[in-house]
Amino acid sequence: MLQQTQVATVIPYYQRFVAAFPNVASVAAAPVERVLELWSGLGYYRRAHLAHRAARVIVAEHDGAFPRDAAALATLPGIGRSTAAAIAAFAFGERGAILDGNVKRVLARHAGISGFPGDTKIEQALWRRAETFLPESDIEIYTQALMDLGATVCLRGEPRCAMCPVASDCVARREGRIDELPAPRPKRELPLRTISVLLLERHDEVLLEKRPPIGIWAGLWSLPELAPDTDVVAHCKARFAAEVAPGAPLPAIEHGFTHFRLTLHPQPCAVHTWPRRAEEPGLVWLPLADVGGAALPAPIKKLLLQRAGA
Repeated sequence: MLQQTQVATVIPYYQRFVAAFPNVASVAAAPVERVLELWSGLGYYRRAHLAHRAARVIVAEHDGAFPRDAAALATLPGIGRSTAAAIAAFAFGERGAILDGNVKRVLARHAGISGFPGDTKIEQALWRRAETFLPESDIEIYTQALMDLGATVCLRGEPRCAMCPVASDCVARREGRIDELPAPRPKRELPLRTISVLLLERHDEVLLEKRPPIGIWAGLWSLPELAPDTDVVAHCKARFAAEVAPGAPLPAIEHGFTHFRLTLHPQPCAVHTWPRRAEEPGLVWLPLADVGGAALPAPIKKLLLQRAGA
């Protein structure tokens, strides 16, 4: 959960997750839909799929015992080199370097390493630096201190250099390069995508469709999609043999992903006729009163919660 999400945001999700799944075996035994339900709102849903897969690998291939060394941990779905080293250090005291986003910033500034940390050569230089500083003992304390240094002192904006324990030999501080290190991700124009989503409503329920197992919002429930400017009445007739009455379109919703920006155009429709044969697999009618606990993408859940209160 802490990969790509801030601690303050994670805490309530983590508490609910652990309450529902007290051990690895319980995660492995659960359907992925339940995992996604508890993850809903954290974003980057591939992480939830990978966590579920990792739990199943641990049960199937490690007799339910969590691997104790970084090399074995790094073979699990969703666990890379830095995360594996962090787990091994904190849980089992194994000596190994980590390189999360905060640590990259600390090392880039301290050593004066120019360039974007996501570039392969720059990342390799940072890994070498991280390995150079590893202590012979107390790896747990050192690892936590290094992470905290980046999270609370060597901040991206307005770093607190006066209280930094390694300020005396920091290259960026000495050379006045704090603001330029580490270099930001090169800017590029994100492509824009536009889709319409159907708010098919009947008796205080809304129709949801299961998302594909790969791609954005993989495995979550969402609103049926169609191309902009599609004839909604004809579409519903052709796909569901249903008769609907479109309402006034709702305001567009803007949502950003790592590689593109998405504009959603919600189209409410009152369902007048819904034949039994329209109940195909992958569709479900969800009471609006139950939206809060459903495994929905964040912008869709927000839209439906507003709809439920309307």
